[in-house]
Amino acid sequence: MSFEKKVAIVTGAGQGIGLQICTSLANEGANVILNDLDEALANEAAGKIQGGAKGNCIAVAGDSSDISVIKKLVNIAVNEFGQLDMVIANAGITLYGDFFTYQPESFYRVLQVNLGGTFFLAQEAANQMRQQKSGGSLLFMSSVTGHQAHKNLAVYGMSKAALEMLAKSLVIELSPFKINVNTIAPGATVTKRTLAEDINYETTWSKITPMGRPASVEDIANAALFLVSEKSRHITGQSLVVDGGWTSISPSPYEG
Repeated sequence: MSFEKKVAIVTGAGQGIGLQICTSLANEGANVILNDLDEALANEAAGKIQGGAKGNCIAVAGDSSDISVIKKLVNIAVNEFGQLDMVIANAGITLYGDFFTYQPESFYRVLQVNLGGTFFLAQEAANQMRQQKSGGSLLFMSSVTGHQAHKNLAVYGMSKAALEMLAKSLVIELSPFKINVNTIAPGATVTKRTLAEDINYETTWSKITPMGRPASVEDIANAALFLVSEKSRHITGQSLVVDGGWTSISPSPYEG
């Protein structure tokens, strides 16, 4: 999978899965625009990548659901590197809450970031790719919670399921321009955030995941790189679940 001189935008990439995707792309020679809401985190992440990768990495801080930030990301990609080949809309937020008391402000914020940010980034990027007439790849970040119910995550889960339908819908508009669009649905993944939320996270998910462990960020990044590579140009409108088999048998993380 050659990414030499390819240009990518990755949102929500200051840490975790997004950071690993940026790192993997840059290590393969891609030029990466790394976005994160936290400016210090974005700058630190880009600096680490830039120091040891074949490709370049530029940090662009800002809210990935803000239209002005979205336009800035695409403009920087084109102005700095002359083109845009790949977009990974990784940014998303999880606001847990009981259905009976869930607040409107939380509801609309999840939809704004997870759906609005992805939709309008895809729109802006696709318009640029259409002008280039050389095709491209869009990748959305779904979740196993878009496939299986998860406690206190009704809004998050429905937003992730919607992203998979968005990818299917965009096949109609984007295929004539040789732009493919897919989603990844990660399962339980070990990151600093998940470990901070639950110190027993890795132990719990190792017990109920058929493959014997939760995903690593490298597992998700490997799948992401495949779906934005030339190897997958004929794959579009699909969702790839990367969960070690959890959704196949759906054991509950709440039992015991």
